[in-house]
Amino acid sequence: MSRTTGFIIFAHGSSVESANAAVRRLSAEFAALQGNPLVEAAFLELAQPGLAGAVDVLAARGVIEICVLPYFLTLGIHLQRDLPKLVAEAGSKHPSISIRVAPPLDGHPGLTEILLARAAEVAGAAEVSS
Repeated sequence: MSRTTGFIIFAHGSSVESANAAVRRLSAEFAALQGNPLVEAAFLELAQPGLAGAVDVLAARGVIEICVLPYFLTLGIHLQRDLPKLVAEAGSKHPSISIRVAPPLDGHPGLTEILLARAAEVAGAAEVSS
């Protein structure tokens, strides 16, 4: 992975600031695990920065490629309608940067493993309290 590739973790955004802070923490953890400091969190609404702001930050840091990683479970209206529009707008402002979008989390085999782990946590808690 080149140091000229940046990543944006793109989430919906929430009026509950702790939810937005969780996305920012996830972005920082992603950056640390990737060994790539060119990672920004961005939000569709209710939090900042928006996608355009995150693209501006990465552009100023010299990226030539941006991978947008939607932090959405499924391909709903925001990913079908809103995200392509935002990517097109950012692309027109930064035509020298290639912006690609990953699929949503749905369909990734890791999700089943996460659900199994959560089920075990809840089932274990239910057994302890019984």
